[in-house]
Amino acid sequence: MDRVVVFDTTLRDGEQSPGASLGIEEKLQIARQLARLNVDVIEAGFPVSSPAQFEAVRLIAQQVRGPVIAGLARAVKLDIDRCWEAVRYAPRPRIHTFIATSDIHLKYKLRMSRQEVLDRAVEAVKLARGYTEDVEFSAEDAGRTDPGYLCQVVEAVIDAGATTVNIPDTVGYMIPEEFAALIRKLYQSVPNIDQVTLSVHCHNDLGLATANSLAGVKAGARQVECTINGLGERAGNASLEEVVMAINTRQDFMGVSTSVETTEIYRTSQMVSKLTGLEVQANKAIVGANAFAHEAGIHQDGVLKEKSTYEIMTPQSIGLERSRLVLGRHSGRHGFKARLEEMGYRLSDEMLEKTYQRFLLLADKKKEVFDEDLVAIDRLVKLPINLREYSIRAVTSGAEAMGEVTVKIDDDGAIVIGRAASTDIIEASAKAYINVINKLVARRKAAGGAGKSK
Repeated sequence: MDRVVVFDTTLRDGEQSPGASLGIEEKLQIARQLARLNVDVIEAGFPVSSPAQFEAVRLIAQQVRGPVIAGLARAVKLDIDRCWEAVRYAPRPRIHTFIATSDIHLKYKLRMSRQEVLDRAVEAVKLARGYTEDVEFSAEDAGRTDPGYLCQVVEAVIDAGATTVNIPDTVGYMIPEEFAALIRKLYQSVPNIDQVTLSVHCHNDLGLATANSLAGVKAGARQVECTINGLGERAGNASLEEVVMAINTRQDFMGVSTSVETTEIYRTSQMVSKLTGLEVQANKAIVGANAFAHEAGIHQDGVLKEKSTYEIMTPQSIGLERSRLVLGRHSGRHGFKARLEEMGYRLSDEMLEKTYQRFLLLADKKKEVFDEDLVAIDRLVKLPINLREYSIRAVTSGAEAMGEVTVKIDDDGAIVIGRAASTDIIEASAKAYINVINKLVARRKAAGGAGKSK
């Protein structure tokens, strides 16, 4: 089975997301985690752009082992020289040089002819090859470049010594079928294409970055450039976690694999989110808070019986401990009972039904009901408890409904009761639980003292 090279550009293209600027130490942290994730290539930055960028790339090249360490450089001598100065310390350095090839870029940005751009691309690749055997060339805005001219450029840079040729959909303009056709055309029309790894780099302006990347792989590309959490310019880049898990989950269709250690995906996503300050949206594929969460009663019932009914991959495969059953207005009895049993509550069928109906009255006013506080309190207290009753009662109505929770426990035949009320059901539950625990502790202390006086 062919292996797809995973090229992570979180530290270069991803950092270009507005507000995502990273310090040198933060970049080092992410680079080390990317190495644990086992990506093949880390694009560490754009060395010529600033002293801080240069230093970050240099330190990553010196300290991070495992992946190829790449630096970005425009097709000009200053950039390429500076890039090499930064990446040269890596055991496996790469220079990634680029120039735009679309007519719109040639006319308005570069003010160069097609021949001038072709010549510049060839010169840049030859200069980079003078430093290292690993040279990548990108035809910026390839998606809007005349296909015939793109084939000429690709053939020329391969002859000049490029070892990877990258085809970027720089502005996220292409449709998957169209992008796949472009990749196939390159394989059909460029006689020396077999000498390089063909790469794709897709942006998400139309929400198609992952789809286009997968279409490119299906058409023969063997490197995918992507970022953690899909960070990047404007609407972002292809999401590494989506591309990798799509390939892993659908190997039957894709026919390729990656070397990524998928159990590090969630940890990496959280680190990048924390250090960039850019939160992951709840419904983000693979790493969003809701990606492995189920609230609908039918779904909860199905997942409790057999997880594959509503999950096409396991949460453990990306480094999560388990799926999450969310208690809310759509939850059914099976999910509600399962949550209570997880928390250690064993209710009779009659009490379960009564509690469930009370729960629905309040859940209809709330977005979600959590149990983490109760579990945490239980772990801290470590008291043997025999729960006799857990009940919820709506004491007011409206958008800010007040709920009262009653907890009854059996302590050697004596019933100890704790109560609390709040507009937040979990807060009321926690307070009621604390209330009954405090009473239980006081009762046992009193009983112990009485025994000693005798």
